[in-house]
Amino acid sequence: MCGILAVLGCSDDSQAKRVRVLELSRRLKHRGPDWSGLYQHGDFYLAHQRLAIIDPASGDQPLFNEDKRIVVTVNGEIYNHEQLRKSLPNHKFRTGSDCDVIAHLYEEHGENFVDMLDGMFSFVLLDTRDNSFIVARDAIGITSLYIGWGLDGSVWISSELKGLHDDCEHFEVFPPGHLYSSKNGGLRRWYNPPWFSEAIPSTPYEPLVLRRAFENAVIKRLMTDVPFGVLLSGGLDSSLVAAITARYLAGTKAAKQWGAQLHSFCVGLEGSPDLKAAKEVSDYLGTVHHEFHFTVQDGIDAIEDVIHHVETYDVTTIRASTPMFLMSRKIKSLGVKMVISGEGSDEIFGGYLYFHKAPNKEEFHRETCRKIKALHQYDCLRANKATSAWGVEARVPFLDKEFINVAMSIDPESKMIKLGEGRIEKWILRRAFDDEEHPYLPKHILYRQKEQFSDGVGYSWIDGLKAHAELHVTDKMMLNAEHIFPHNTPTTKEAYYYRTIFERSFPQNSASLTVPGGPSVACSTAKAIEWDASWSENLDPSGRAAVGVHNSAYEKLLPSVANGNLAPTMIDDVPRMVGIPAKELTIQS
Repeated sequence: MCGILAVLGCSDDSQAKRVRVLELSRRLKHRGPDWSGLYQHGDFYLAHQRLAIIDPASGDQPLFNEDKRIVVTVNGEIYNHEQLRKSLPNHKFRTGSDCDVIAHLYEEHGENFVDMLDGMFSFVLLDTRDNSFIVARDAIGITSLYIGWGLDGSVWISSELKGLHDDCEHFEVFPPGHLYSSKNGGLRRWYNPPWFSEAIPSTPYEPLVLRRAFENAVIKRLMTDVPFGVLLSGGLDSSLVAAITARYLAGTKAAKQWGAQLHSFCVGLEGSPDLKAAKEVSDYLGTVHHEFHFTVQDGIDAIEDVIHHVETYDVTTIRASTPMFLMSRKIKSLGVKMVISGEGSDEIFGGYLYFHKAPNKEEFHRETCRKIKALHQYDCLRANKATSAWGVEARVPFLDKEFINVAMSIDPESKMIKLGEGRIEKWILRRAFDDEEHPYLPKHILYRQKEQFSDGVGYSWIDGLKAHAELHVTDKMMLNAEHIFPHNTPTTKEAYYYRTIFERSFPQNSASLTVPGGPSVACSTAKAIEWDASWSENLDPSGRAAVGVHNSAYEKLLPSVANGNLAPTMIDDVPRMVGIPAKELTIQS
């Protein structure tokens, strides 16, 4: 994952300004430790910090068209770049980089080419023929991007806040699925899928169609010229990613280059649920498994670095980012530069525990739409920045544009959780990969319950964070919280502690406004409370607050006849969950 920085029309083409842009760009070097570049055209500056994944030898940026009058700095991966090259037979490409197609597409199609890109990306394109420029961000916001404005009329673009927050009068999150055009003077949405209007879809659920769409999403993300692996927590989403990847690798070019065995990575406290579950999945799939341990103190010691890199004070995000941040450092030490991860499934399929309470399919669908639209502020931000902090790129197949279109066109009635029929959360995804002849995963893994990532790495992690905050934030400080932090006032000592650290790195008002408002609660959102008022008592972001939902729900299911093994069976093509008592269930993310 690279880092981009652009200063556009700043009315200053001096050497001092160039030096300042270089200085700010170096703040993003962790995102791209392999090479750096800066292009200057008058008072326009395009800087790049490169993480070389595709064509490491010649793909340095900024990139150009044939006559070098169109210049691009890009962060991301364009998975369909080979097909796009074929559609541009009259163009000559200087590099093998997947991002090399962008300048040529603009030359051929003007500003209306962005929807042709299949991938994750943020880019700035400068047309030196008229000094116009465009900026675009991928559909869901997998790559991070910010936009700022200077008093001199300049526009600033940066992959992270730290690249622009000291030099801009005002800055904010660049919205996903949007394009900024200097010719039109503003933002417009380029990503307009049918589901975005929240109209209720009606396509019947076809398991094989969903399976093939997700397999394609994973396989296209195996495009790499460097060593890679998968993040494996042992839960449904990461296990499916690992299973598909392991199947595909045999006999492929990637397998011959990096070895036939897939490498998998997991992090947790000693004895945590994730470590145990991930080892079980790894043994089943035959991956080369790397298990990383950390202590609560290790995590607490890293909190300031995590907040500096992830650039948020959101409680849930920080809790989950810290183990991922520590794991990414270990992954990079092994020489791995790209990993595939499982973010996005819960938002698409209604996997969060409060979806048990959805009153009807219309409410269910609209809530999944809302969750997907907010991903760039939470899970995408975590996955992108926690890994980029150490020069590792995270790819997320569940957020593939084509896969989302398939999954979000399915009649939400099929996604509804109906325990009486054995339909637990994300049932349609589980059933799509429930292959009796050639199993992707063991049954008890395929139908394993959900747990928050921050819980799965070890329950004492969250307890330790709360205890640490209790020591450093007094009751008196909390009494004055609304005066110190009038926007997004922290309501717990843990939230107050994170906020004070954030303010030290990013004291500007614009910075605090980039973090979403309201209580950051994964299992008890406003919608959950609306569906069931009892959820208002579960205000902690930890998934443990919702264990009662599962306990009461799964106790209704038939007891296991398999001597304590959780094993769904298929009767008349309708799966029926059978399992051990709910209090003994292992629940995973």
